[in-house]
Amino acid sequence: MNFRAILRIAILTIAATSGTALATSLHAAEPSVIQRGAQLAAVGDCIVCHTAKDGAPFAGGLPIHTPFGAIYSTNITPDTETGIGSWTLDAFAQAMRRGKSSDDHLLYPAFPYVHFTHMTDADIASVYAFMMSRTPVRANAPANKLIFPLNFRPLLAVWNLLYLHADTSEPMSRTQDAQLDHGRYLVEGLGHCAACHTPLNVFGAEKKDRAFDGAVIDGWDAPSLKTLLSAPTPWTREQLSTYLRTGLASEHGAAAGPMLPVTHSLANASQADVEAMAAYIMSIQRSFPAAQAAPVKPAAGMQGGAIQAGATLFQASCAACHAAHSPMNVVGGRPLLSQSTSVNSDSPRNVVRVLLDGLPAQGSTARRIMPPFAGMLTDAQIADLANYLRVQYSKQPPWQLQADDVAKYRKETPTP
Repeated sequence: MNFRAILRIAILTIAATSGTALATSLHAAEPSVIQRGAQLAAVGDCIVCHTAKDGAPFAGGLPIHTPFGAIYSTNITPDTETGIGSWTLDAFAQAMRRGKSSDDHLLYPAFPYVHFTHMTDADIASVYAFMMSRTPVRANAPANKLIFPLNFRPLLAVWNLLYLHADTSEPMSRTQDAQLDHGRYLVEGLGHCAACHTPLNVFGAEKKDRAFDGAVIDGWDAPSLKTLLSAPTPWTREQLSTYLRTGLASEHGAAAGPMLPVTHSLANASQADVEAMAAYIMSIQRSFPAAQAAPVKPAAGMQGGAIQAGATLFQASCAACHAAHSPMNVVGGRPLLSQSTSVNSDSPRNVVRVLLDGLPAQGSTARRIMPPFAGMLTDAQIADLANYLRVQYSKQPPWQLQADDVAKYRKETPTP
């Protein structure tokens, strides 16, 4: 009897004795189930949060920065001592849906089980099969660094009572469009997009009445997902799908900050899943009047020296790639600054962050690389440059950014 036959018998034995729908849906020996689990894990960005800098994939140890302190992601490789190798499917499902570990201790909601609770039995079983097929890594996560009394886990029971609303069925029949229904299931469930794109209340829970209205995450603006039609060139479903899978929309900009690794993960998701997510996000857009053609003049305080200083900095530091007739301006579909989502945003935060941090090289492509200026330009120079970009390339009101604002943004960068 070969290994696969033995494994099938073991799985059938578990299914016969567990008494749960989940156990009967597990076919860990099937490559197709593992493959589907890999695609779903990509939608859920599991590797993004559960991999420390320079660490082994899924071995945990990444600090998740919250208003209450740092929570370190856990090892979800199938190591039996430090990972989830000894977990049953039921224990895995309990963690995903109820926020309880295999030993019943409560998990912190930095792990977005409030979204994963919407997953179907089949999808949880597929993700479980995929995780159990990974290479075991022995690695303990560092201790969390939370303020008192939030480091007392039993208090999470009260939080769950208030904010965890279990739902184990895929939200079908919401519309007559199966793609939209599936997109909603992924966006609101496994994809947990609202975890970054929805503001939080004082208890760290999402404000449901402001779902997808945008928030600040790791010092970056996670923009509203409901205002994509207000861009200088309104987003389309196709553009959004391409952006989610590649990190680049030539009409809008490149992914940066916390969104960049998300696009790396979604590149491994199925095209159908990403297209469904894009379709659903585009279905929740607010209506906006047609953009006005007349440019907005700088406010009185922005006239003169500051704008001229910004223009000089632009010519010295940016024009080689971003000037209208620069050869680099068309490399790899590089978007025009006048089309940039960040330049046209209400907040200057993301422009400042890109100026400070740059954009790291992505393999051999030159289309998204930009050097950081954090160590080259002062806070005042960054402010002047950002203000110039706004006045020169956007029809929106000036930002009036000050050096003190830039200094504040610098401090918002989390410590690894």
